[in-house]
Amino acid sequence: MPSLQTALPPELANNVIRLYRECLRRAKYIGHQKHNTELLVNMVRQQFKRNKHETDPEKIQKMKDDAARGLINHILYESERLSGRKFSKSS
Repeated sequence: MPSLQTALPPELANNVIRLYRECLRRAKYIGHQKHNTELLVNMVRQQFKRNKHETDPEKIQKMKDDAARGLINHILYESERLSGRKFSKSS
């Protein structure tokens, strides 16, 4: 199965620290809009801390893919919201 991270810039997808920072930025952005910034930022931090000692490359890749999927979903959501256009094929 190909990695979802190919949709992200390589400097972000290949670097866990940059991926973490981008997840935190998105959490702060969403949290500011929904008035629950602290909760969302803490959720991101907990997910990364819980898995920071993982050494299995397949598990690491899956976690990175999951984080990338979350970022991509949020980017699509914001693009749809701002443009008024629908980019996904949901019913």
